[in-house]
Amino acid sequence: MLDYDLEAARYDQTRGGVERARAAADAVLELVPKDCAVLLDVACGTGIVSELLRTPDRTVIGVDMAAGMLALARPRLGGTGRAVRGDATRLPLASGAVDAVTFMWLLHLVDEAVVAAAVAEAARVLRPGGVMVTTVDKDSAQFGMNTDVGAIMRAARQELAPPASDQAERVRELAAAVGLEAAGTARYVGHGQGQTPKAWARRLREQAGWARRADPARIAEICRALEALPEQDVRRPDPEYVVASFRLDGH
Repeated sequence: MLDYDLEAARYDQTRGGVERARAAADAVLELVPKDCAVLLDVACGTGIVSELLRTPDRTVIGVDMAAGMLALARPRLGGTGRAVRGDATRLPLASGAVDAVTFMWLLHLVDEAVVAAAVAEAARVLRPGGVMVTTVDKDSAQFGMNTDVGAIMRAARQELAPPASDQAERVRELAAAVGLEAAGTARYVGHGQGQTPKAWARRLREQAGWARRADPARIAEICRALEALPEQDVRRPDPEYVVASFRLDGH
C-alpha cells in the first residue's frame, strides 16, 4: 500500500482533482438523506470530497490515519467540520453519534477482515435510520472498461488476483450481518482515472500488490502485451464507479 503521508502533497492532482471529487460527492449526496446532520467521512484523505458533502445544516467529520492527509483536510473542514486521526476499525466516536458514514476509496485497499470490522464500526456509530455509503467493485470498474487495455487487465486480474475485498455482494452480506439493509446505488465518472497502456504497464510492475505476488515472468508477459498496444500515450476512457448505500434499521 502507498505511504499516504508521502503521497498527500500530490494526491489530488494525480487523481482527477476537483472534477473527480465533485462527481463522487454528487453520487454520495444522492444517497445521503437531506436531513443528515452529522456525516462521518472515513479515510477522508485530503478532504477534497468531505468538504463538498457539507451544507449549512450538516457537520462533516473526516477521519484518516495519515497525518499528511489530515494536514490538508483540516483547513477544508474548518468551521462546521473537523478532521481527526483514527482507524476505520476503531472509530473515535460514541455509538449512535452520526447520521451517515461514508467510505470513499477505502474498502478495495484493505483485506476482508478489515472490511468486515469497518462495516461493523459504521453500524455502531450510526443512529437508527442512518446510512453507510461506500464505493464497491472499484477495481472491477477500472478493468471492466470495454477497451483493449481493459481486456488485458481484466484477464490478468481474474488469473492472478484474489477476490476483491469490496465486491458488492460480499459488502452487502457483511452489512446485513450488522443490521444494515441495502438501500440504493448511484454512479459517477472517475475523471482522470483513464490510463494509457504505458501507464498501466508501469503500474503493474511497480504498484499492484496482487501483481507483486505473481510469477514475475507472467507479469512481464502481461506488460509486454500492454506495451504492444497501439496509441501507447493515449488515455483510455475514464471508468464509471458504483456507490452503494445501506440503512440501519430504525426500530
